[in-house]
Amino acid sequence: MQVELGQLSHDKVRRVRIQGVIDPGATRLVLPSAVVKQLGLPLIEKIPVRYADGRKARRDLVNYARVELQGRRGLVDASAEPKRKTALIGAFVLEVLDFLVDCRKQKLVPRDPKHIMAEIE
Repeated sequence: MQVELGQLSHDKVRRVRIQGVIDPGATRLVLPSAVVKQLGLPLIEKIPVRYADGRKARRDLVNYARVELQGRRGLVDASAEPKRKTALIGAFVLEVLDFLVDCRKQKLVPRDPKHIMAEIE
């Protein structure tokens, strides 16, 4: 965002490439806390989270995580998970990047291969 505003040069942008797991049953992007710290993402607030096994906790919510997946880019909020080693890519990210999940082939499919489509009703 600061690059687009001319406040930061491209060579100063922090980038990290990490492996991720797609889980359309999860809602948001979850990043390892170490990656959040490395990128210097700004903390918005603490939010309640619920794990698949029913446990609950409060985690940091960070702003302006730019995600690139299969050539598509988007800016999303993310929660930080202290013990996580990979990204968890949930439904919000899939929606922003306009991907569908092909469960049979276990792969992401762009709804339109040429564009990210906006739904307007």
